Amino acid sequence: MVLIFQNILIYMRRDLSKGSSVTRVVKFRDPSGRVAELLQSGMPVEDVAKLFKDLLIGTQRVEGNVFLQEGINFIWRAVTGQTGLTYFGSNSCIGVGDGTTQENPSQTGLTGTNKTYKQVDSGYPVLSGTQLTFRATFGPNEAVHEWREWTVANGCSDDAVNINRKVDDLGVKSASATWTLEVSLSIA
Repeated sequence: MVLIFQNILIYMRRDLSKGSSVTRVVKFRDPSGRVAELLQSGMPVEDVAKLFKDLLIGTQRVEGNVFLQEGINFIWRAVTGQTGLTYFGSNSCIGVGDGTTQENPSQTGLTGTNKTYKQVDSGYPVLSGTQLTFRATFGPNEAVHEWREWTVANGCSDDAVNINRKVDDLGVKSASATWTLEVSLSIA
C-alpha cells in the first residue's frame, strides 16, 4: 500500500512540475522613478502605460515554467496544515537573474551570478480561480543586469521557498529603466 501511495505522489509531482505559467514583462524608461512608484503602489500596468505612453518601451510575454519540488512540497505541507510555514502573500518576492541553466524541478532558486529579488507590489499576489498572479516592479538602479531567469519565492532570496523557475531572455535592464514582471501560475 505504501509503495502504491509513493508512486501516486511521484506521478502527481511529475504532472504538477509541468504547471502552467504566463509571464509578462513591461518595460519603461523611467529616470525619475515616478513610473516605479505608481506600479509598486499597485496601480494597474495598463493605467500607468496610458499615463506614460511616451515612456513605454515595450511588453514581452513568455509562456511556460517549471514548478520546483520545494514549492510543490510547500503546497502539500500547507494543505496538510503543517505549522511554522512562511506563507506566500505580501511577503512574496520575484527574483530575476542572469542564469541560463535549463529549468529543473530539483532546483531551489536562481542559478546565475547576478540575482535580484524584489517584494511583490502592493495588492499582490492576486488569486483568480485556479490562477495566482505575482507582480514585482524593479525601478531605476535595481536589477541592472541581464534578465534570463526568474522565480517566485516566499522571501527575497534563494534560501526562501521558490515555487517555480523559468529561463528565457528578457533583455538587459538599464539603470534608468523600470521593468515590471508579472507571473501568473496555474495548477489545473
